[in-house]
Amino acid sequence: MENSTSPQLRFPASAGFTIRADFDGGALSADFGAVLLRGIDLQTGLINRLVSAIHDKRHPSYIDHTLADLLRQRIFQTASGYADGNDANTLRRDPMFKLAVGRSPLDDGNDLASGPTLSRLENSVSRQDIYRLARSFVDAFITSYAKAPAVIVLDMDHSEDATHGQQELAFYNHHYGNHCYLPLFLFEGLSGKLITAVLRPGKRPTGRENAAIIGRVLHRLRAAWPETHIILRGDGHFSNPELMRLCQSDPNLDFIFGLAGNKVLSPKATPLVERARALHETRCANARRVGQSEPTATRLYDDIDYQAASWPKAYRVVVKAEVMALGDNPRYVVTSLAEPTADILYRELYCARGQDENFIKALKNDLASDRTSDHAFLANHLRLFYSCAAYALIHGLRENTLVHTELAKAQPLSIILTLFKLAVRVVQYKDRIKLSLPTSCPMKGLLARVTELLYLVPRPPAPA
Repeated sequence: MENSTSPQLRFPASAGFTIRADFDGGALSADFGAVLLRGIDLQTGLINRLVSAIHDKRHPSYIDHTLADLLRQRIFQTASGYADGNDANTLRRDPMFKLAVGRSPLDDGNDLASGPTLSRLENSVSRQDIYRLARSFVDAFITSYAKAPAVIVLDMDHSEDATHGQQELAFYNHHYGNHCYLPLFLFEGLSGKLITAVLRPGKRPTGRENAAIIGRVLHRLRAAWPETHIILRGDGHFSNPELMRLCQSDPNLDFIFGLAGNKVLSPKATPLVERARALHETRCANARRVGQSEPTATRLYDDIDYQAASWPKAYRVVVKAEVMALGDNPRYVVTSLAEPTADILYRELYCARGQDENFIKALKNDLASDRTSDHAFLANHLRLFYSCAAYALIHGLRENTLVHTELAKAQPLSIILTLFKLAVRVVQYKDRIKLSLPTSCPMKGLLARVTELLYLVPRPPAPA
């Protein structure tokens, strides 16, 4: 039961006036971005795809909130900065979120779902639902292209998702030094689009497990794009013989993986490292002679032939022989690509995978993909998908609507703070709804462009 009197806020006097504040503003909201998210969802059809992936086992007689309403509410709230399910206990009455879900904002008796209702949804999904949801993200990625691309880069990376309780399948990981999950994220490296994600137990995955997940994604991509050249890119965790064999079976499939040094590979790189060391010493001596600062590092690149015992065949290994003041730092990359030179392949193709870590950082820091505090593993997997859907919607807004604007390359948090967190008054008439934004809003011109582009583009067909 709500308090009969709302608390009053007091502030220091200003300009000779006392200042007080009450929570009696009525139909006001701080989340104008909810209707923008609705617009991009209508364009992409993402949430309808996710809805079709979940088997709703509830009896129709007891349903107050459809599955589509529940997913829209939770995903829109996540994309607006409300990562916790219990935030819905208050936001369920917010007029902008009600409007974004498709309900009249000010009518009584049509509040959105509460936190417990959303929790029951998370704990009701099955493994089959999770599998279909992961596949729906791949399908949404495919339909985001008007035609088959000539080439895509499938970036793969795991990320720590620390756990702090008794979550199922949360294991101790020695590399990170705590109990965690280890979700796998797949992004398209050239565009930053999310392909899909898989919540995994906290142990390091085997090559067979990586190949099984990537194989299912590739099967879906190949069914839509049989001629597209796909490049798998990942760090040393993915230089597995299973993934290499997977690439052997497809002539339009290549890989670039990091590779750890070993007692066989490192001696092969020794001549190049010695050349780099001699060149670095010469450069430092020349710099000291003319009174300039010594170079911080010297790098040389070359190819060597190498085949590990478990590999199906010998592959090209690119060596970066780096010499710094702190010592030698040789690095290795194994690839099935033959054409790029060693330095271009390492500096421009392999090192570009660092952008994938920025995509993951945006998912974790801006959209709370690591808010996996439920006891059940499948419930936490669905929470991960909420953040993934929020990322996909914001990326779609940035790519299709904010292109050629100052927010075209902005991080999700910047878009949330700039476009979504705007105060708005909602007035409901008999036949229309009026939204009143601040007169001094600095985003007037940008919002005019965004809304025109969002609502003039036809909607996509419903997913099969």
